Amino acid sequence: MNILYLYPPQWMPISPHFAIPSLMGQFADSEYSISALDLNLEFYCEILNQKYVKNALKLGRELEPILFKEISTFYERGKDFETYTIQQKNKMAKHVMIRTFLQKHEKELDKIPVLIDGAVSVLRSKKHFYNPKLLLQSLNIINLALEIVSMPYYPTIISFSSYNNQHFKLNFDSMKYYVFDKETNIFIDFYNRILPKIKEKNPDYIGISINASSQIVAGLTLSNLLKRELNSHINIGGNFFGRLTESLEKRPEFFELFASSVSIEEGERPVLKLADYVAGKIPIEKVPNLMYLKDDKVVINPKTEPMKLDDMKPPSLEGFDLKKYFIPEIIMPFQTSRGCYWRKCSFCDHDFGMHYNVKSIDKLIEQIKLMKNKYGITKFEFIDEAIGPNYMDNMSTRLLDEKLNISFFCDARLEKEFSFDILNKAHKAGLRMVLWGLESGSKKIMDLINKGVDFDKRIDVLKNAHDAGVFNFAFIFFGFPAETKEDALETIDLICKNSDIINVYGKSIFTMGKHTKLRENPEKYGVVGPTKQEEEFSPTYTYKASGMTPDELKEVVDLCTKRAFETYGNGLVFQLISRELLFLYVDKYGAEGVSSYRYY
Repeated sequence: MNILYLYPPQWMPISPHFAIPSLMGQFADSEYSISALDLNLEFYCEILNQKYVKNALKLGRELEPILFKEISTFYERGKDFETYTIQQKNKMAKHVMIRTFLQKHEKELDKIPVLIDGAVSVLRSKKHFYNPKLLLQSLNIINLALEIVSMPYYPTIISFSSYNNQHFKLNFDSMKYYVFDKETNIFIDFYNRILPKIKEKNPDYIGISINASSQIVAGLTLSNLLKRELNSHINIGGNFFGRLTESLEKRPEFFELFASSVSIEEGERPVLKLADYVAGKIPIEKVPNLMYLKDDKVVINPKTEPMKLDDMKPPSLEGFDLKKYFIPEIIMPFQTSRGCYWRKCSFCDHDFGMHYNVKSIDKLIEQIKLMKNKYGITKFEFIDEAIGPNYMDNMSTRLLDEKLNISFFCDARLEKEFSFDILNKAHKAGLRMVLWGLESGSKKIMDLINKGVDFDKRIDVLKNAHDAGVFNFAFIFFGFPAETKEDALETIDLICKNSDIINVYGKSIFTMGKHTKLRENPEKYGVVGPTKQEEEFSPTYTYKASGMTPDELKEVVDLCTKRAFETYGNGLVFQLISRELLFLYVDKYGAEGVSSYRYY
């Protein structure tokens, strides 16, 4: 039996996503034939070249007057925009966006098709990637090229790091509309061209991994096409739909159109059973963690105990062309643990559906050696929710003892046990950057989110890391329901007054996840009145806050941007478009070298 795993757009095409190599690895000793296609990578390779960009530019220019004529047949001055049909709205948005884009970039657009191949080659070149000016020029060219490529499909916009459509909603009707709408769906033609390559593999069972909302349209377009064209079992897995079982239960049509089944929660054990079902060895009722349609009703099978990390086989990169990724050195996503060892933050649901377990140091070292010896990988991103100080200490000791000569970055909590000695040893073992959950400068907010770290010792940890040569990336957020303007100002003060040890910050706006502990007692955290899910497939809820109004929230976010710019400047650290690219620069030039670089 043939099994094929597919990873659809849109995701940054800079390394294989962890999910599929992990699942593939579990079939290492099975009787089944396993293969994979990173269609996200294939998609970007197809659209980022001179011929494709040139044709898209020509098509966009031709569309502008055609759309103007079409719109003139139904447009009425003074008519409420919301009363137009979705197709009419898209046409009007497309016309305005094309015209605006062409006018704004009129003098440079014809150069982009000529420059795009060179820009892509810079990202893949060890020689040229580490030239900051050349890299930033190349990223700018790629951004413009992707905007050109998006023009015929406006209001859909594809970038290196996102899929956006101002009219797309997280409800079934909207998802279905944009999957089948050829005027806005940039993926349909691509999939039709790639379909013969998929058919060649003659798959009996196809797994499609959808991990974020940016993959919904592309992922469901793919699954629908394969469901129509192939007689294969189409299974959708990944982190997104697995969080939305209640919504899927109410939508039998989802399974009729898009999937034979949907996997929920951790998949390494269930996928083995699903393969046995497709092979005719067991009934579908014996496949755990599975949703499917039976007698016109959605069925959810019982869950199973997830596989321990130490019992899992190592990830497999067989069939992945690592040289095609848009990066000079592959950074392999890896895990030392799954789930969160703290699991008490009121605002977080990142580890929903995961059962905390830890990989032994012996198993970790064994698998790192495999990745290095078999695939030549020496750069790693540990995608754990957080690595604790004790594990970091023990891991670093082994990495040094084994002389593995790797480099890595990770997430961690600002626990006072992260001493200078531990972080210094970790830096010697290859730790280059830590993404810290600084969160807020307000003790009131930190207590409400139940972060569980010593509020007054956080800066000491950052200083320890800085003194050890580690690059400090500090996450902050605004808009927690009980947060006042005064609370938010304390956060701004915190990052601005400690710019000597915080190399870069990343800010976000709080959203209430469906599975957060905050949902259990919202009034305690400043939620006024009922919460509700505005869109059936949204992973978040809307609410009214007792703290800042929306206008006040926008004001403090803008103030943060202004004050941080005055403090940090507009250096290289804010221009590199992903933490992976930033990590490579830190590994090459050191924390201070990257932080101090100014390109203007």
